[in-house]
Amino acid sequence: MNPNVSDEQEQPVDEATRIRRAGHSRRAFLFKLSLALNGVVGAVMAVPILGYLFGPAMGKKSADEAWVDLGPLTGFPEGETRLTTFRNPITTAWDGQTGDVPCWVRHVSGSSFQVFAINCAHLGCPVRWFAESKLFLCPCHGGAYYQDGSRASGPPERGLFEYEHKIAADKLMISAGKMPTLAGKCGPKQSLTQIANVVSAQPTMPESPEPRCGSCQG
Repeated sequence: MNPNVSDEQEQPVDEATRIRRAGHSRRAFLFKLSLALNGVVGAVMAVPILGYLFGPAMGKKSADEAWVDLGPLTGFPEGETRLTTFRNPITTAWDGQTGDVPCWVRHVSGSSFQVFAINCAHLGCPVRWFAESKLFLCPCHGGAYYQDGSRASGPPERGLFEYEHKIAADKLMISAGKMPTLAGKCGPKQSLTQIANVVSAQPTMPESPEPRCGSCQG
């Protein structure tokens, strides 16, 4: 009798026990394999989901500082206002044509430009430029703006929103990552301070109407 071999090892293994052990090994192997495959599938599916959730947040900082090229200065003749488009810096390749943003470019004179958002300051409808009358007109509710973007008439309470712009290498650039809003730059003839002063200067209605005659008093 070999002292190095235990009694259990010396006992013969019947066919049923051998089959049971083999089945257990196969089940354990298949279970581990299924766990590994599920992990791989889960990782593959998580990549686009995480990109969708955290991609805009990670790219927002760089997009906020993005300067977009509107084209060479020769494409905007002096004294004219022209419609052009630029690519939204926070869009992705599969956004297609929806990532193209239109804007109005006015070449005042020399190196002086104005770049207006196409949206009306009332409810956001796209405004159109009419060179004959030198007015921007909104087709939705009749809002009108002068050629410098300031309010002319209609429901809008302010002028058109403007993009911050600069000239680099004979090209017109705009800060497209920061959409023009009330928190940013206002029109040339209206500022937030001026709007606030106009509102505060409006007369207030008295708490009770004044009597029309002396006998009505009391």
